[in-house]
Amino acid sequence: MTGPRCGGTVRVCDDAPMTEVVAHFTQSDADRFQPTRFAQSHWGEDHLNGPALVGLAAQALENAFGLPEFPPSRLTVDLFRAARGVETTTKVALVRDGRRVRNSECELIQNGVTVARATLVQYRRSEAPRGDEWRPAPEFEPPADVDIPADRTTYMGSDEGGWSRAIADHQNASRKRFINRTITVVEGQVNSPFVRTAMAAEGTSLVTNLGTHGVGYINGDLTVALSRLPRDEWIGVQADSHWTSDGIAVGSATLFDSVGAFGTGLVTAVSNPAAQIDFANDPFPDRTAPR
Repeated sequence: MTGPRCGGTVRVCDDAPMTEVVAHFTQSDADRFQPTRFAQSHWGEDHLNGPALVGLAAQALENAFGLPEFPPSRLTVDLFRAARGVETTTKVALVRDGRRVRNSECELIQNGVTVARATLVQYRRSEAPRGDEWRPAPEFEPPADVDIPADRTTYMGSDEGGWSRAIADHQNASRKRFINRTITVVEGQVNSPFVRTAMAAEGTSLVTNLGTHGVGYINGDLTVALSRLPRDEWIGVQADSHWTSDGIAVGSATLFDSVGAFGTGLVTAVSNPAAQIDFANDPFPDRTAPR
């Protein structure tokens, strides 16, 4: 069952059913997907959110080209048009099938127009080279009073505000982090570790661009680079850098599980003050997916 349709797009209506799909999309054909209300974005009344889009692209690429000996190493998604609440088609292609490197791409298409394009790099598993290399010693401290493996909720944190459930509690100028529990991308299909990671990594924009007045930069891309896949259901995302100039922002974050750091998220973003999201006065409170 899809979310209610109003005017040809997926919206929250007065006649919304008592039971609905808790997923970003329902699948209508092999490569066609209908967004639900959980795919909606805070940026506009009829926009889809970043985790839904990158999750759909990651799942399409993994389903088509995933191989155990070639784990995903880098996913880059360019979000160059505002995706709407209409049927979305995935189009995948294998660009290179090499002995050590595989490259593939996925387009997300709406009404015949490409709204996002994803590229995936996969490296063959191998032995590490000789010697030792420099590596940082990043630390990620989950909430001390929460059983993270058992708790199914999402938590937001900041140096100034500690941990809580509400994003609005962390509209400050300190370093941000969060623990992500992704909902299902497509109804009836379990999110793989790669898909969960791609969706969680999209939160790099949130933890780097959230400030004292909310989020005023909208990211036009996501790159997630992985040394391995996560070993837990939960994923921690912690801001590492945030650089801005002339309305352009660059942010990076480290991805964590219970073993430690395993990847990096990177976003670039452009100033969007006309639609700035102030979570203290959330215009779309019902768009937060249940956890």
